[in-house]
Amino acid sequence: MLKTNHKLVLASASPRRKELLNMLALPFEVLTSEVEETSVQAHTMQDYVKGVALLKTRDVAKKAVNATIIGADTIVVYNQELLHKPKTREEAISHLLRLSNNKHSVMTAVAIIEPNGKETTFVEETTVVFHRLSQELIEAYVDSGDPFDKAGGYGIQTIGTLLVKRIEGDYNNVVGLPLATLFSQLVDLQIVQFAKE
Repeated sequence: MLKTNHKLVLASASPRRKELLNMLALPFEVLTSEVEETSVQAHTMQDYVKGVALLKTRDVAKKAVNATIIGADTIVVYNQELLHKPKTREEAISHLLRLSNNKHSVMTAVAIIEPNGKETTFVEETTVVFHRLSQELIEAYVDSGDPFDKAGGYGIQTIGTLLVKRIEGDYNNVVGLPLATLFSQLVDLQIVQFAKE
């Protein structure tokens, strides 16, 4: 259905982003960046997440010659506060207690860098509403180990889906890659075309 004459590189170690990009059925390589995300300073959450995505993508662009690089970063924002990946059990519980019976925002920024250096970025935002969570459920979920490599301390594509009452927006964005918006950008940039039979 789709074709590309670009050498595509996904600048992310996330298995979830890799699975999503695989849905386009186009060949791509995975190269990860070693940059320090906390070095990004920004006035808004949108600018911050865009800055981190660009930082990672530019880092990989230096290593991959004549390639089109796709990078992304996902953040969870509650009451204008960034909820990072929890480092401890206490931090994971604290995140989930805040999100319980509340709505929060998941923002994913995507950066595309073409071989000529042209940069395209966008931010997709999805609202997520949590059920009221019991202490017992929170602790059982945290003890499963699932929250620790995930922004906000939960994964919607794992057992963490039990915490979610509803979402407003793109589900794949919460997983980590807003595939439909990315696809339309790649078509607009003529990186991806429809294959004629």
